[in-house]
Amino acid sequence: MHRIGYFLTEGFQIMALGTQSVFEFANVVAKEQVYQVTNYSLTGGVVTSSIGASVNTLKATCESQADTWMVPGIVDPLARDSTVEELNFVKTAVAGAQRVGGMCSGAFVLAEAGLLEGRRVTTHWAYAGALKQRFPNTHVEPDHIFINDGSIWTSAGLSAAMDLVLGMVEKDLGHKVANRVARVLVMYHRRSGGQSQHSQMLKIAPKSDRVQTALDHARANLADDLSAEVLAKVVHLSERQFRRVFLFETGLSPAKAVEQLRLETARNMIQRGRHSLEIIARETGFRDRRHLREVFIRKLGVSPQSFRREAREGDAGE
Repeated sequence: MHRIGYFLTEGFQIMALGTQSVFEFANVVAKEQVYQVTNYSLTGGVVTSSIGASVNTLKATCESQADTWMVPGIVDPLARDSTVEELNFVKTAVAGAQRVGGMCSGAFVLAEAGLLEGRRVTTHWAYAGALKQRFPNTHVEPDHIFINDGSIWTSAGLSAAMDLVLGMVEKDLGHKVANRVARVLVMYHRRSGGQSQHSQMLKIAPKSDRVQTALDHARANLADDLSAEVLAKVVHLSERQFRRVFLFETGLSPAKAVEQLRLETARNMIQRGRHSLEIIARETGFRDRRHLREVFIRKLGVSPQSFRREAREGDAGE
């Protein structure tokens, strides 16, 4: 039996407990008790969530053991740091576990405990910048709904934690069980960790009409040459001036912005499933199917084929 321990602190986000349903229904689908879920806290007894709902817990001690520890965050992780006692328990508990999941701002707890050094992680988009600034040796990737780096799992918002836990179930019990659990829970489909928290097109918000015109041209002509030289001519600027203005207004180089726009359009086309990957690569400006796959895996952590398969299985399960 795989033991799941939820380490709760005062003010924890109540939605974190919803992820326990994934383990519950994994037992139902598997027709055996694969998972045993237990709530812990430093003091034991009643712990109050951010919304005021109370949960009974067992006292967390050095003898408390779990194969997987789940660590929820609080509504505002910048409002307070974890206590020394909380961090000491997390360090001790994780050392004897197979894996740990930092849900939403729970990533801050893991980082404070020194568990995220050199790791790829994500957290809620509103706090990704703060996590990166406070822990510069942690590789924060805000454009993922969850990331699995070895024994460390982290998710974006708490709805994304459902996908994270489904990912754990898939790792433990296989793809078919995970998808059956998703269908039982009436989730659209199990989203891969590479799915974005936000549209890249919405995140690129220039201040001037010239840069906006360049982006509009790029969106409408993804299959064409969209080098900085070409885009600069579209808006009647020198290439050097265009690069400088574009970077200042968007925080991205023209090449990076174009790649993001191409990737998002390709992702949407793959999810709709109407065209082959060869056609999608050609229409979105990638050199070929192999180039599309390389960028997909590098940026999203999943292959186009896997992404399409999950989308189709989700549609079939509706």
